[in-house]
Amino acid sequence: MPLNPTAEVRIHYPLNGRRMVLRTSNDWHRDVSPTLQTRDKAIFTFWEPSEPLEFKPMLVDDHGQHWSQGRNYTLYPYWGRPFTIYPHFFEGATEGTISEQIGIPSDNPDEQLFTARIYMPPGYRENTLKRYPVLYMHDGTNLFFPDEAFLGREWQVDETMNLLNALSVIDKTIVVGIYAANRNHDYTHPGYHRYGEGVVHHLKTHIDRNYRTLSDPIHTGVMGSSLGGVVSFYLAWQWPKVFGKVACMSSTFGYRDDLYERVRKDPKRPVRIYLDSGWPEDNFDATKRMKDLLIHHGFQFGSDLLYFNFPLAGHHEGFWAARLHIPFQFLFGKNNDRKKPPIAPDPPGPTF
Repeated sequence: MPLNPTAEVRIHYPLNGRRMVLRTSNDWHRDVSPTLQTRDKAIFTFWEPSEPLEFKPMLVDDHGQHWSQGRNYTLYPYWGRPFTIYPHFFEGATEGTISEQIGIPSDNPDEQLFTARIYMPPGYRENTLKRYPVLYMHDGTNLFFPDEAFLGREWQVDETMNLLNALSVIDKTIVVGIYAANRNHDYTHPGYHRYGEGVVHHLKTHIDRNYRTLSDPIHTGVMGSSLGGVVSFYLAWQWPKVFGKVACMSSTFGYRDDLYERVRKDPKRPVRIYLDSGWPEDNFDATKRMKDLLIHHGFQFGSDLLYFNFPLAGHHEGFWAARLHIPFQFLFGKNNDRKKPPIAPDPPGPTF
């Protein structure tokens, strides 16, 4: 199969009469003009690079030239598909924004009201063409602010997301931090079924209606720790056509739930699962048992299952914050859910 001699970069941005150019590591002082530009897209075509090519979009308007925010992009040889990006030029480069607490009502007055904060990644407000994966996280009071968190220890969700976004190792993701109304009831059997119906049919519907989300299961995850890990696992196992990813940290499996039995009896779910715990306490045995059940059920370590234990790690937000980057990368790492690009054949050898 012959190699494609060209590489294509597609930049999506609401141009509104402005012009998009590229600067590249071939010459950072020279503009590269697009092959095609429309009102919301610019396409650049290059000869296939023989070595990595760094580039950065630049927006040109009546006020001058504006570099895109964040790190340079890199186009690698034999990439094999269009390189698509959604840059931003004026918002802060590395910090997302966190909403005020918002109340999300149900259509049914007998159903509970959800309270949540929404983390929106860098560029969300500026580049209105981009849609985002969503992670629903439990125990919302502990996620973002120490003055809300239990004993003042928070998960540092926004700091971790901002760092991973700056490193360009994850897909930028919206985080919905769900505040617990009745934790011991909603996060355990049988209360977690009605709670889950509310999350699926009301909370998620509201988020998908009001934010630019990618709403399919491959782009939707759920996550929590302790009992929050239990209810997260339940949501993904019960509604795999809604949640295609789940992370459960230090989860209290077997306390007040039927999840071991469900995993033994139910068909395997098309869900990517992250499990972890500390040791020797911190629900180590309960988490290991769940991991063993999942492997027996056909889950493959490193593919749709990842499991770690952390010696001497305890059961509180400080420990979860320290390792939060691991499940974020497993669930939302760049290209995790896409086909790998084709590998180019070796070039022909010399002729003698």
